[in-house]
Amino acid sequence: MRYKKEFVTDRLVFEETRFDQLMQKRILEVLMLCSNYDRFILEEDGRIDEQLFQEYVELGLRYPPRLTTAPNNTDALTLLDDKKYDLVVVMLGAGEMQPYDLCHHIKDRFPDTPLVALIRGRMPSSDIFKPGSKVVDHVFNWLGDANILLAIVKLIEDQMNVEHDVHDVGVQTILLVENSVRYYSTYLPTLYRALFKQARELMREGLNEHQQTMRMRGRPKVLLARNYEEAVNVHDRFRTNMLGVISDISYEHNGELDPTAGFRFSRYIRSRDPELPILLQSSHEKHASHAGTYNAAFLHKASPTLLGDLIVYIRDNYGFGPFVFRMPGTFREIARAEDLVDLQRKLATVDGSSLEYHFTNHHFSKWLKARALFTLANVVRPKLIGDFDDVESAREYLVDTISNYRMHVGRGTIAEFDKDKFDEYVVFDRIGDGSLGGKARGIAFANSLLKRNRIMFRYDNVTIQIPKTVVVTTSIFDRFMEAGNLYDVALSDKDDDEILRRFLEVDLPEEVLSDLARVVSVIKTPLAARSSSLLEDSLQQPFAGVYATYFLTNNHRDINVRVKQIADAIKGVYASTYYRDSKSYALSTHDALDEEKMAVVIQEVTGSRYGDLYYPNISGVARSLDFYPVARERTDEGVANIALGLGKTVVDGKASLRFSPKHPKKIMQLADPESVLRLTQQQFFAIDMSHSEFKIGTDDSLNLVQCDLEVAAEQKANRLLLSTYDMQNNTIRDDPNRPGRKVATFASVLRYNHIPLAEILDTLLEVGQKEMNTEVEIEFAVNIDKRPMAFKFLQIRPVVEESESENVRIGKPKPEDIIVAATTALGNGKIEKLYDVIYVNQDSFDPANTQDIARRVNNLNRRLKDEGRDYILIGPGRWGSTDPWLGIPVKWAFITNARVIVEAGMRTFRVDASQGSHFFHNLTAFRTVYLTVDPSVKDGSFDIDFLNAQPAFYEDEHIRHVRFEQPMLVKVNGRAKRGELKAVVLKPVSN
Repeated sequence: MRYKKEFVTDRLVFEETRFDQLMQKRILEVLMLCSNYDRFILEEDGRIDEQLFQEYVELGLRYPPRLTTAPNNTDALTLLDDKKYDLVVVMLGAGEMQPYDLCHHIKDRFPDTPLVALIRGRMPSSDIFKPGSKVVDHVFNWLGDANILLAIVKLIEDQMNVEHDVHDVGVQTILLVENSVRYYSTYLPTLYRALFKQARELMREGLNEHQQTMRMRGRPKVLLARNYEEAVNVHDRFRTNMLGVISDISYEHNGELDPTAGFRFSRYIRSRDPELPILLQSSHEKHASHAGTYNAAFLHKASPTLLGDLIVYIRDNYGFGPFVFRMPGTFREIARAEDLVDLQRKLATVDGSSLEYHFTNHHFSKWLKARALFTLANVVRPKLIGDFDDVESAREYLVDTISNYRMHVGRGTIAEFDKDKFDEYVVFDRIGDGSLGGKARGIAFANSLLKRNRIMFRYDNVTIQIPKTVVVTTSIFDRFMEAGNLYDVALSDKDDDEILRRFLEVDLPEEVLSDLARVVSVIKTPLAARSSSLLEDSLQQPFAGVYATYFLTNNHRDINVRVKQIADAIKGVYASTYYRDSKSYALSTHDALDEEKMAVVIQEVTGSRYGDLYYPNISGVARSLDFYPVARERTDEGVANIALGLGKTVVDGKASLRFSPKHPKKIMQLADPESVLRLTQQQFFAIDMSHSEFKIGTDDSLNLVQCDLEVAAEQKANRLLLSTYDMQNNTIRDDPNRPGRKVATFASVLRYNHIPLAEILDTLLEVGQKEMNTEVEIEFAVNIDKRPMAFKFLQIRPVVEESESENVRIGKPKPEDIIVAATTALGNGKIEKLYDVIYVNQDSFDPANTQDIARRVNNLNRRLKDEGRDYILIGPGRWGSTDPWLGIPVKWAFITNARVIVEAGMRTFRVDASQGSHFFHNLTAFRTVYLTVDPSVKDGSFDIDFLNAQPAFYEDEHIRHVRFEQPMLVKVNGRAKRGELKAVVLKPVSN
């Protein structure tokens, strides 16, 4: 970076231009008083309504005004009484009253309605038609051309909106000073046509149709002054937002005609603004030489090319049209930029002397303002060429600033893919006009959330954003399925491999392949092709994790090969919609598979290349609700699981690090060296970059490799995430450079705040929950090997509406209906199909026998597992404790089918609840309900007498197994407050 640090804009939050707030006041209903003859001319010969509508359509304008005509004063006044009109146009000589009386009468009755008089030929002598009149707002010449009505409507709309649009938003203005009704009646239609053509240029800067339409509202406004005083007033009010002045030379000053008023006004302008373009015009050609005194251009009103010359002047001096690079002195054109993207590219290579000339004269900021790029113009305009050491540093500043602005605009926006504009600065694009699908909607919402809440740069040395994303929408899926006649095979019972083979035989549309070629040429990192079906991650029926995700190295030298690879990945995602597991899942959720449609998210993979491997330093998932809080954690504080490498480790439920964003330094898995060695991550997933092949199959992990943690330890950045096991002292050292086994503790992140990960997650969960109005889950990946560090927000979705997020109502069951009631519970939801209970015989319980009890539980668990039956497990002390004197020392493999575990205290054997034990990690991973009761101290209840009264399905001296004919019902309310009833196990109804 060659320019001053204070000029850097990579973390600047550019103020948004609220185009939606522009042009709020509009002329929609117009009443025109004219004779039947004029009406005939307008409607039949002139087709005025058709002309107005066509004019609006051709100019890309919306809301054409509706014209109502009245043949006489009585009808006009009746219409005005019956309905509100935004504008009244009186064609003089149309009614029974004299023009003076008629206009007075209308204005007296409707003082807030603009009143315009149309005249033929000579101007009436009455004062009400002169500038400053409080009766007639404007007077125009009527020559039978509908364009004058368009100009009238737009001139009045500009007057109605100018204060807000200019001062609050920054819209530009053009001042026309002219006292000749004939000339401004001719100029204004021409001027507005030039402005509307420019407005279509503004649309080029919009990223989608909505933005393009909104940007039309940012066109410059025309303000008409008819004497010196009006001109000075308008100039002084809006001069900081004025593109230029077009002025007659002879008009009134102090109530008298002043033949040199235009020169006087030019002198006034130059004393305040030496750069503002001024165009003087006169019927006397002799004034041309004097215009140069004020650095003003001149047009001769008698010239046969007057209107054409006016358009050329506006285009060349107001920044309309392309930006033309010229050489100083000769003004020879050397390049031109059609839009902002093109300007950014041309600036990188254009001749330095030309760049210096345009920078010095503020041509860049003027062009940006003319294109309604107000925010960017306001950043660039204060900079002077003297603020830079040389032209090259000024060039670098301009390119960087435009780049950062474009990235800012892209954040929070779903752009329509344009391969001519797609580059590294575009954030989120869509190919096709169909639906984005659930997952892509979540990504787009995350993009919007970050921008709206200004989170991207909230933390020092960290940028928070989504990865570059392109969505192939469902309309492409529809075309693909129909072109290949694939629905028959898709909905058949053919195996997955055959369905994939048939899908791979069909080609994607040619224009999609062309767009994909641009995508793979711009994005240099590996790519992920992710499913985004209509039902996926939706509020009503999340299908998260059902369909395929493919990873591509995107490093083949031949772009055609890379295009084929990404196309095959898209087809593979399409095919996964109809795999057997997908069909079974749809069946279980009662969704019609033939109504499902698939979009595909093509996304850059977050990470860095380390040798032949590509992966992020950290990836993870976080939720706003935690139904398995530990120690002082609360359910509503959320929970996160993180791992080194690709997120597949976390998503697939492999060993990862669990922590609460509110308590990042208190982590159960790190409580002691044994827990760290047993429960933390030992392997990670990465993309193998040693080759450029892409393997396509029904197993979407074919292109990934799984490596030992020791491989990651070779990289400096990863060492910040690792600690070392000191075998000699049986302790964990946070120094990763010590010899010994490396373990993934993420100490530098969670304990020493190398990156404020916990705080970032806490913020995103809080904001996401608030904006989605429900509990949320987010996916993320982090790179810490560069500055600024990159936090990539991969996804946000509503928490699945299933047992874990149900707000279960326990109510007040009768004591005689309860087997177990607990005020301490981990988990949430209902479990309805449990027929079996295994419990420890309290009468014969002896802590010396706990190891034997554990073996017997294991044998019963194996039998029930073979039968496919889950069960409730009840016993004293800490289940899973390695100390047999604190509880039953079962290993997790001994109790895999236990859906509910109850820690039941006894008067003779009371142990603190087992929260904090390493055993708890498996409870959270398998979503097992864990209840703690101790009736001896009135903490919950356990009706062991009821169980003892039931016939035993199995029994020995230590344990009993009871099986009911009807199911028990388990209810757990993880949201219940401390001390409230959190869980019950209800007896079977038949009992």
